[in-house]
Amino acid sequence: MPPTSGTSSRLLTLLSLLQARRDWPGATLADRLGVTARTVRRDVDRLRELGYPVQASKGPDGGYRLAAGTDLPPMLFDDDQAVALAVALQLAATSGAGIGEAAARALTTVRQVMPARLRHRVDAVQVTPLAGAAAAEVDPAVLVALTAAVRRREVVRFDHGGTPAPRRAEPHALVARAGRWYLVAFDLDRDDWRTFRCDRMTLRTPNGPRFTPRALPGGDVATFVDAAFRGGATGSWPCTGTVELGLPAARVAPFAGDGVVEELGPDRCRLTIGAWSWVGVAAAVARYDTDVLAVDPPELAAAFRTLSARFARVGS
Repeated sequence: MPPTSGTSSRLLTLLSLLQARRDWPGATLADRLGVTARTVRRDVDRLRELGYPVQASKGPDGGYRLAAGTDLPPMLFDDDQAVALAVALQLAATSGAGIGEAAARALTTVRQVMPARLRHRVDAVQVTPLAGAAAAEVDPAVLVALTAAVRRREVVRFDHGGTPAPRRAEPHALVARAGRWYLVAFDLDRDDWRTFRCDRMTLRTPNGPRFTPRALPGGDVATFVDAAFRGGATGSWPCTGTVELGLPAARVAPFAGDGVVEELGPDRCRLTIGAWSWVGVAAAVARYDTDVLAVDPPELAAAFRTLSARFARVGS
């Protein structure tokens, strides 16, 4: 008897779980699928009949795994996975990873083996990259090599930009930000943490010795990178000021970025905002095109006067 619609859906979910993780205890699978352990065993047998090599281990902690190999039948995707895959492959062209053409070919290949119902859903997802979104492309081989060095904890040697001598660093993580790829690493020559643009890196081989990972400032990659791009060590901007604006908070908040907006009345709010410099803070406030009713600290007031003098010279 062919499997029912509910059984087919459950088999697809089971296969998706097995593909996502190496080992699954039987009880955990049963709980995730909302069925009994006996039903899981039957579903595993059905997958084997379809050609999927699912291995089972016995005992109180017994479970299942999808055997490694190259003879697996075509992968199956549920609706959400198909849409996610389509979006991810279309966005790959703007990732700066130098894989735009390969991603387009991969999407075509995957689309051809999907049922018509899923093809229609995938075709309905069209992502339009904005011009200039991919600021700098990186050789995919560089990303692969850096990822391997991070995983193996091996020192990397590379030329970076126009530096006259090779750099040595302990790689910690690869991050993507605003269309660029960066390596977060401990610079052995400068005895400090740094972020390196991957598109400016020319790797040297072989890698250096293995190392013991150091504690990253800030505790995690996101905090460290955020602090690095703000020019501080704590994730805060070097200059932060507060102003009162003659606008309602609802008009200011959508454009405040990481600033803090406080409502003071129907047509008045307080904005706390940061930037690289005091003039930068003043310029960020000026874009709201409204009266500035109060300013703190005095350095920010001086920055407004500096901007005013500069703009006056432009018009003279």
